[in-house]
Amino acid sequence: MTESIVDLSPADRHRAVSEGFAEQVAAVSEWDAPTPVDGWVARDVVAHLVEWFPGFLAGGGVTLPAGPDVADDPVAAWRAHSAAVQDLLDGPSADDTFTHPMAGEHRLADAVDRFYTADVFMHTWDLAAAAGRPSGLDPTFAGQLLDGMVGMEELLRSSGQYGAAVPVPDDADPVVRLAGFIGRDPAWAPRAGRPVRR
Repeated sequence: MTESIVDLSPADRHRAVSEGFAEQVAAVSEWDAPTPVDGWVARDVVAHLVEWFPGFLAGGGVTLPAGPDVADDPVAAWRAHSAAVQDLLDGPSADDTFTHPMAGEHRLADAVDRFYTADVFMHTWDLAAAAGRPSGLDPTFAGQLLDGMVGMEELLRSSGQYGAAVPVPDDADPVVRLAGFIGRDPAWAPRAGRPVRR
């Protein structure tokens, strides 16, 4: 991503972020490689995104078509899943009201943008780190996400979805600061990780 995605529509932002993630997926050569997420291998990063979001949508009455199993083909699974989400955002239901018992009421496109696209963005860093590759993440959008999360840090930590923040230098770029905030060690490298056997 060479231009900022901050000002894009939810549909276009998802397109850009999911394509960035797809580039990292395509570059994975070892799906059992460790990642910066404790206990996760590369395949688990894809599985997390493909598996949690359909359930979230279903909680608001929206059905996402099932695709290939991540265990069989992570690349095909991601391709099918991201295309299904994009179809949702490009379709007429994007402006519908989406009411979720836990997330509240939002325009469907905004719910996807806030709860899902941001998650794909952050997990792009994990998959890139697992392969020893640059993430290519948009620093402006990373800074925007970080600013929004800092204001609700206590709530985020108590949810159990984020580990303790990892200190980073004050002059670190926004992508590094976001990684540290969500509990990733920006200095993590594949050689420092430990393979997880399944």
